[in-house]
Amino acid sequence: MSRNLIAAAFLITGVCGAGAAQAAAPAHGAKISMTSARAIALKAAPGKVIKAEYEKEGGGMRYSFDIQQRGHVQEIGVDGRNGRIVENKSEGKVDRD
Repeated sequence: MSRNLIAAAFLITGVCGAGAAQAAAPAHGAKISMTSARAIALKAAPGKVIKAEYEKEGGGMRYSFDIQQRGHVQEIGVDGRNGRIVENKSEGKVDRD
């Protein structure tokens, strides 16, 4: 293998690894990570996450997940500071956000 090819492989591995580490770290101002919040949301509403974001809502910051379930989309809000579920509502057959 050439030196350039080996260097490129290390660079790609480093970039991919950095992205995974960032996904596991808490968002700005949060005490729990997106990964932990997602697990909490999926426990409350099993299905496929179709949208995930960290947003300001109701005077505080929270993670918000739209989860596709059989026949409807469930929105789960998870407090970014303590991991408590602050919203759990159906959005109907399609995502209304």
